[in-house]
This record gives sequence, structure tokens and C-alpha cells, in this order.
Amino acid sequence: MNKHLLDVDRLTIGFPNVDNVLNHVVRDVSLHIEPGARIGVVGESGCGKSTLAYAMLGMIRGTGVRVHGSITYDGAQLFEMTPAELQRLRGVGIALVPQNAGQSLAPHHTVYQQIAEVLDIHHHMQSDAAWHRVVQLLGEMRLRNPEQVARRYPHQLSGGQQQRVALAMALAAKPSVLVLDEPTTGLDVTTQAQLLALLQELTNDTQMAIVLVSHDLGVIAHTCQQVVVMYAGEVVETGETERVFRQPYHPYTRGLIAAMPQLSADGLPQAMMGQMNTSVNRAQCVFRERCDFAQSDCATPPPLRFVEDARAVRCHHWQDVSARSNRATESPIVLEELRTDDVAPILELRHVSATYQQPSWRWWMRATPNLVVSQVDISLAQGQTCAVVGESGSGKSTLARVITGLHQPADGEVYLAQSLLPTIATRRSDEQRRRIQLVFQNPDLSLNPRHTVAELLYRPQAVFFGRSRAEAQSHSITMLERMRLDEQYLSRFPQQLSGGEKQRVAIARAFLAEPDVVVCDEVVSALDVSVQAALLSLLVEIQQLRKTAYLFIAHDLAVVRAIAHTVVVLFAGHVCESGSTKHVFANPHHPYTMELLRAVLTIPPRVLQTRGEHSVEKTPHTTGGCAFQSRCPIAIHQCTHIVPPWQKASEHHSYRCHHPSDVLIQLRSQLSLPTTEE
Repeated sequence: MNKHLLDVDRLTIGFPNVDNVLNHVVRDVSLHIEPGARIGVVGESGCGKSTLAYAMLGMIRGTGVRVHGSITYDGAQLFEMTPAELQRLRGVGIALVPQNAGQSLAPHHTVYQQIAEVLDIHHHMQSDAAWHRVVQLLGEMRLRNPEQVARRYPHQLSGGQQQRVALAMALAAKPSVLVLDEPTTGLDVTTQAQLLALLQELTNDTQMAIVLVSHDLGVIAHTCQQVVVMYAGEVVETGETERVFRQPYHPYTRGLIAAMPQLSADGLPQAMMGQMNTSVNRAQCVFRERCDFAQSDCATPPPLRFVEDARAVRCHHWQDVSARSNRATESPIVLEELRTDDVAPILELRHVSATYQQPSWRWWMRATPNLVVSQVDISLAQGQTCAVVGESGSGKSTLARVITGLHQPADGEVYLAQSLLPTIATRRSDEQRRRIQLVFQNPDLSLNPRHTVAELLYRPQAVFFGRSRAEAQSHSITMLERMRLDEQYLSRFPQQLSGGEKQRVAIARAFLAEPDVVVCDEVVSALDVSVQAALLSLLVEIQQLRKTAYLFIAHDLAVVRAIAHTVVVLFAGHVCESGSTKHVFANPHHPYTMELLRAVLTIPPRVLQTRGEHSVEKTPHTTGGCAFQSRCPIAIHQCTHIVPPWQKASEHHSYRCHHPSDVLIQLRSQLSLPTTEE
């Protein structure tokens, strides 16, 4: 009989609400983790995933908190340990990679100082030995120039680099159990694939156990051997990952899979009806109000029963669920085909370039500035969605800031309804600012922590329409309901909201300005699949009603496939392919687009073929020629010094490459790309 490394036994955690009524965030959860195990925990925001993860490190404490059950690590009870004992355990026994790596790293300490502190506390390693170990860890994280990264501060790193530094810090003391809370949120598809491949190597080479908390079912499918599905604090299904996702036994699991966007599926993913209520009636099945299979016997709560070897489900009608397809049967909403050839664009970018260099004498000494965005042209019609995709650092967010007047371009113009816009937002009129709204990638940086949700939603209505507070509150409640949030959220502050709830408030604020153009910068990356599917449907509904145009920046190509009419692929600030989303995804011509598609996670999982030479970060080629040539598998001599020309793949599809179409089609046939429909 194998010894369990970590045991969670009938754990129940409750937090009192404002009325001092206990709200059970985790209820009667049991897990048994063995050395080398890879366990995934999935569910919607607020289902108790992160609470369970932090409880495994003994971090659930505070006034009024009620904890029943136990968590045992290597025979020792975590909740009976003193703070000093827990401090010694964390890092060397159980380590955590938090959801937001940028906020978990101390901004005033270098990367070396933060990792070296872990080595000093747990292994008394200092000086040269600590430096060499830190550099070694950063190298193992596939970071280019690890010595240089070690000397940097967190703000000098990209989001993907920060996540790898957080992982290196967690691994520094060689823990037995690694808990990861949404480690891939906000990462581009290639960085995500490399991080998952790295986790696979770590567990294959050692007996370290992994508990991976994620709302991304693709991440769980590619990483974990076992999956635990949580709803309203309870485990509703558990078992071998491949079997659970292939044939779910619980209607909630089935709903999550149906809500996951797929490259192979045409149309929007289907969201589950209703929303999760944390104060759910425990005297009945907690999922009853949202279940398509509910019957009279669901008025009594079903037990978690083992129906097969290592397969358990909490449902009275699991056999009926298993007999149905795991995809929803309703007809999906398909985007309308838009004819924009003879329509004047609502937003137009003409030869836009941008840099972060200051106009100092050193800048003027250079022949050319270091452009973050280079000669980008985009045309967006009313009612159209144009997606901008690419890796972190490709210039997507900079482009969004240029459009909204938050960053002055180095060259080029931005037109709104054929009128030239001032380059800086402060020089634009209130009407121009109202017509273009931006939803930021990180809502923590865009929501004032001193204002309630009611105040945050009141401001744009007062500035742009002069509404009274009573009138604005009525509009705010209606918009929150569309975002699947109720009226009670008006009295809350941002710090009282989950990451997904903050993002929905930020989106609601943007739409209350009734804009013509909404620039969406990674607006769904922090949302679980069910809320994401509902939000995508809402975006399409508003677009069809108001003819709103979206510039949609995203890492998730499956989401782009579902919502975007056209797509622009950026690499190092250069557009390398553009056209109709269906044509580009079904028939990619640029090697970089193929690399992005090859890294997309699917269910059932494909083998991710991340080649070794591409798993290490590489700097774009900047001395002329093709920017992608240092990573291109078919680069030729002229790629190093001649800028590639634009070529036509079809009427609505162009790419920028020296190679003719037949060479690129041959390359595509050699790669393992997910199937898409044209």
C-alpha cells in the first residue's frame, strides 16, 4: 500500500458573511495525494478551488473562520502546527505558485534576492553558492540570459517571465508538493505550452506531486492524471482526467466542457444557464437550479459515490448524463458574415508605429528607434470584430494604448469615423473619448480600490450623459445582470471581488459609456469557461444590437476563432499574417501562425510538439529582414537582410514571407496542427 504524501480528510471551511451567517466555501472535501501524482482542480470562480489550495499550505486563518476536518502532510497535522512550524514546512515541504506572479514578487527586490532568500531560509545557502543555484534555476525555467534576469526587478520582466521566476522560487527548496493556482492565466499559447512541458519534465524526473488549480480545461487535460471537479465548495466528480473529459458523469462537468471554445467547432461556446450561488441550499442538490437533468429526487442532496474504480460522482442521474454526448446539443450562435468592402471603417490605423524610447539626444544618435509596433494597418467596420493575436511582447497592448490615446505613436495616424484623432487622450473631446473605450488586461490596475462598484459604474454615466445617481444605478444594475452579477455587488469594493468578478465590472463600466469601438485587452483570460462563454455571447448580442466594433486582443486562439471576423497576427510589432479568421486558421501560411496554432490546447489532448531549440526564449531579429527568421524552421539567406513581401493566399487572406504558398503548405502538412473548419 502506497503512503499518502498529503491527505485532505473531510475538509470543511466556512467564512461568516456580513450577517454573521457561516458560508461554507469548501465542504466535506477529501483528497489523497501520493508522490509523483498530478491532480487538477477545476470549477467556476467562487467554487472553492483557491481556498482549498491555500488550505493545503495552512493559510486559512482569521477571525470567524470555521475549519473542520484535517490536512495531514507526512503524518503531521497542518492545522495543529505553530506559525514557526508552518514557516519551516512551506517551501521545502509544500510550495505555492500564486495566480498573479507579478503581485507575488516584491517590486523592490531583484529576482536574485527573492530566490536567494528561499535558499538561505531552508538550506542556509549564501554568497556564490546561492548565485550559481539561482542562475541554474532560471536556466531550467528556459529563461534566456539567466544571469541578466537574476539582476532584474519584477517590473522589468514580461508576464511569462514573471510566472517562470515565481515557479523557480517555488522549486528552489525542492518541495515534495507543488500547488499551482492558475499558473497559466494571461500567458500566450507558446509560453503556456513551454510551461506545461516544463512541469511534465519536473514530475517525470522527480517524485514531486503537483496540485494544479485552473479554470482552463485544456491545461488540466494536458498536465494532470486525475481531475477533481468542484461546484459550490463540493466535489461533484473525480476520476482519471482522460475518462472524465471524454465521458462526464455529472451535468456540471458536461456543462463546463460544452462551454469550452474549440478550434474545430464553428460558433460560440454554450454557457450554462444561471450562475453559481455560494449561499446555495445545502438541503438539496447544489446544482439543481441549473441542471437540465433535475427531477423530484434532486430535492435531496446526492452523496459522492464511487461508481467505477477511482471514479466518483455526486449525482442521482449520472447514468443519464453519461449516455449523452459531452457537447451541448443546442445549435451554436454563429457570427454573421460581414461585407465591409464598400463600407467606411469606424476605426482605421494607417502605418502606426510606436516606441518606448524617450526623445533624448541618445535617441537621436541612433539610425532608427527600437519600434515596439511597426507600420501596422488595421481597418475595422461597424459591427465587426478584429482580433489581434501574438505572444507576450509582440506589441498588442501597446497598439491598444495607441488607439485609446494612452501612448503617443512614433508614426502613423488613427482615424475614428474617417476623422483624424489627436494622438493623446487629453487632447481628445469627451465625445471622442466616449466613442472609444478600453477594457484593460489587469482590472486591479484600472479599478480604483477606494471606490465601490456603484461609484465605479456611476462615473462614466455622469461624465458622458450627466445622469443622476438614481438613474445611473438603474442602468448599472441592468448591466451587472448582463455580466451575471447581481445588485448586491454595487456595495462592494474591488478587493472584495474575485479576479473574474473584477473583469466583469471593468467590462460593464466600458459598455455603460455606449461606445462605438471597444478595445478588449485580454478581457476573458481570467474568466472560467462558463462565464467566458456567457460573456462572449453577451459581446456578440451587444454588437448585433448596437453595431459596436471590437478590437479583440487575446492569447486564446479558440476564443478568437469563435468571436472574431478577422484576425491580425503580430510578431515583435510586425504584422506577419492577416485576413478572415476562418481562412487564416484553416489555412495558415506564415510559420509563426502555425507555431501559435500548434501550441493550442485541445480536448482530447494532442501531443504538443515543442521543439527543444524553440523552448528557450529567443530575441526577435532586429537588424533587417524578417523579424521571425531566428525562430523560423525554413529560414533562408534573404530572410536575414531582406524584408519579406506581402503575398495573397486568397481574396481575404494575406501573409508576409519570402516563401511561395506551396512551400508553406508543405510545412503545414508536416506539423501537428489542431483541425479547424473553413
